[in-house]
Amino acid sequence: MGVGMSFGERLSDSIAARGPFCVGIDPHPRLLTDWGLPTDPSGLERFALTAVAALASDVAVLKPQSAFFEAYGSAGIAVLERVITESRDAGALVLLDVKRGDIGSTMAAYAAAYLADGAPLAADAVTLSPYLGFGSLEPALELAASTGRGVFVLAMTSNPEGAAVQQAVADGRSVAQSVVDGASECNRGATPMGSIGVVIGATLGELELRFENLNGPILAPGYGAQGGTTAGLRATFGPELARVLPSSSRDVLRHGPDQRLLRDAALRARDVVVKLVTTP
Repeated sequence: MGVGMSFGERLSDSIAARGPFCVGIDPHPRLLTDWGLPTDPSGLERFALTAVAALASDVAVLKPQSAFFEAYGSAGIAVLERVITESRDAGALVLLDVKRGDIGSTMAAYAAAYLADGAPLAADAVTLSPYLGFGSLEPALELAASTGRGVFVLAMTSNPEGAAVQQAVADGRSVAQSVVDGASECNRGATPMGSIGVVIGATLGELELRFENLNGPILAPGYGAQGGTTAGLRATFGPELARVLPSSSRDVLRHGPDQRLLRDAALRARDVVVKLVTTP
């Protein structure tokens, strides 16, 4: 990490150099099979490290989905450690998709696992769930700030089950808006942007959420194979598109195991997003 640089600063630099695009490394068993690999730790390792080798030198952010590694036990965690290290060595930022959320000392322990200097699984940023209350994330937010790392907090996800909670209204605003507002408060005064982002599904279409005070990044998973489109991104985020980081996984990963095809697919998708962001 750059000495003294916040995650928001490093993300801004990476996006400026490589474009606003994130690729998820999701070693789903079906994808391993499609690549002709066994669904065991050896297949996981070949899949994940092939993706890293193809993408980490060109893509701004790589987002390994922790669950697919955890499914293989200690062997899978060892592969995840290599994914984090090798991705960062090649210049990509690593957003570890863990979606943790707890309270007190347990939240502090999760924070230490993913955000502490020297931790084997320390990434540049993590995803967290705020649905025990935004304030329950404080141990992670504090540690991320002290180590120059970032957090992306789930606000409005694309799964249909999420709406009952995320769109519920309390104190005159939706729960999702309260999450955005909590992140906004954390990012107040940061330049060029804060280090606390929110997660908003890329497939949701026009929303009533307000992002103008967020001053932080918006991760938009589901772009590509899951139905997210450039038109949908424009409808959802409008004038805040410059802060959006669309994320795609299957649309890119289906081109493996050929590294050249993987890289070309990622760069094509990235270039479409760059055009979207830069076209009035």
